[in-house]
Amino acid sequence: MKILLTGANGMVGRNVLEVAKLHEHVFLSPASSELNLLDANSVKRYIAEHNPDMIIHAAGIVGGIQANMANPVKFLVDNMQMGLNILTAAKDCGITKFLNLSSSCMYPRDALNPLGEDLILKGELEPTNEGYALAKITSTRLCEYISKENPALLYKTIIPCNLYGLFDKFSPKNSHMIPAVIRKIDEAKKNNLSEIDIWGDGEARREFMYAEDLADFIFYAINHFEKMPQNINVGLGTDFTINEYYRAVANVVGYTGSFKHDLSKPVGMKQKLIDDQKLKEFGWGYKTELDVGIQKTYQFYLSEYCNG
Repeated sequence: MKILLTGANGMVGRNVLEVAKLHEHVFLSPASSELNLLDANSVKRYIAEHNPDMIIHAAGIVGGIQANMANPVKFLVDNMQMGLNILTAAKDCGITKFLNLSSSCMYPRDALNPLGEDLILKGELEPTNEGYALAKITSTRLCEYISKENPALLYKTIIPCNLYGLFDKFSPKNSHMIPAVIRKIDEAKKNNLSEIDIWGDGEARREFMYAEDLADFIFYAINHFEKMPQNINVGLGTDFTINEYYRAVANVVGYTGSFKHDLSKPVGMKQKLIDDQKLKEFGWGYKTELDVGIQKTYQFYLSEYCNG
């Protein structure tokens, strides 16, 4: 198939293109100068000209708690605009297959874990990333509406848990937790710091999947698209505390100092574990265990980021 991939320069997009080398599909991976997702006319022109068999929408403004809290307007407006533009253009151009990447942050903050796909819009969102979540909910619902109006259009959404891995961002301002912790602990080791601070009590639980595993799932989904559910969680179905992630990274980096907790800092949701029942029924499971994933990500950090 000829597949249009948005967000090809992001972590997910770059992992998809790496795994694509093992498959026969042809990928269109335009830069934003070629395809401006914030410009509806540009999007429609590009899709009409290239007429892909399928679109995978992996583009987005992403970041951790700090970035979301500092830029809520951008996280809401840009992400929503991109989703609306690409989905309406795809529908208008008659694209029959659309794979939308959403996020588990769109589940209600107080929902009972594990988080099932039917919980969307069933409660208040987590305030620290509400704008991003609202944008993701909109795209997910629009996929449902399009397929409901025209069942010949398979517009489906995958809802990944938190991700980390190769091509991740390690900047303190906009990185997610695992890459941020890798950088923090590596720098602490290099500077001989005896103590590292952790936001909150470190008991909040998070589910992080190695990004290459998500790319592997995407190709599994492409090959079984008709039978894939409308919305499907993709993750491990198991989680760890923030403290456990810090210890796992410290083990890989070889840091032997201690940790202290800064209880004045925000921690986000107490737990965010996806329900993987539909995923198991669909026939896919993750491959990379946490210690292996952290080791590979740390090597990437040392070789690409520190020497970049």
